[in-house]
Amino acid sequence: MTSAVRVLLCDDHAVVRAGLRALLSSTDGIEVVGEAGSGEDALDMAAVLRPDVVLMDLQLGAGMDGVTATRRLTAPGEDTVPRVLVLTMFDTDADIARAVAAGATGYLLKAERPERLFAAIRDAAAGRTVLSGTVTDRVVSRLRAPGPALTARERDILGHLAQGLGNREIARALFLSEATVKTHLGRIYAKLGVRTRAGAVAAAARHRLLP
Repeated sequence: MTSAVRVLLCDDHAVVRAGLRALLSSTDGIEVVGEAGSGEDALDMAAVLRPDVVLMDLQLGAGMDGVTATRRLTAPGEDTVPRVLVLTMFDTDADIARAVAAGATGYLLKAERPERLFAAIRDAAAGRTVLSGTVTDRVVSRLRAPGPALTARERDILGHLAQGLGNREIARALFLSEATVKTHLGRIYAKLGVRTRAGAVAAAARHRLLP
């Protein structure tokens, strides 16, 4: 007989956790072994309970967010590494990219049918990638859409930006004036459709523009 998939819930809303526990207890082959209300709690509980799958919300209130918790949970180490299945209300490109980059095995929306959630948990435990239908559509659309065309100089500046360098440091590294760097950054932001440095780095990673 196949052992049940051991699941740890991580959501900052107690009502949501209670609902998920009740829902998952209604199906065979899945056992909820614990509930965490924060990313920090999830890390501590996972180390003790050794779940097969952590069902992770992205927005966890104050403290560690779901992406950071996912990255910490899936970091290589001597202990057993759980699979992380994101279960959230948010399906923006940035959220999806950050979660997957952090090591999430799957990305599911809370609007999914219970049967889909059950199957996703089992698939995640087996190491199979799981995505909601709408998330899959967004990912495929992104892959099919041509990436923004950056000049060689813009790519150089973006690469230094991703390393955490400020405008003055980038200017020194590339033998440019700070004003020139700012001008290039403005063009990069416009091409990537972002307004911040962090947004530019996330978009660059999504479009595979970084070295």
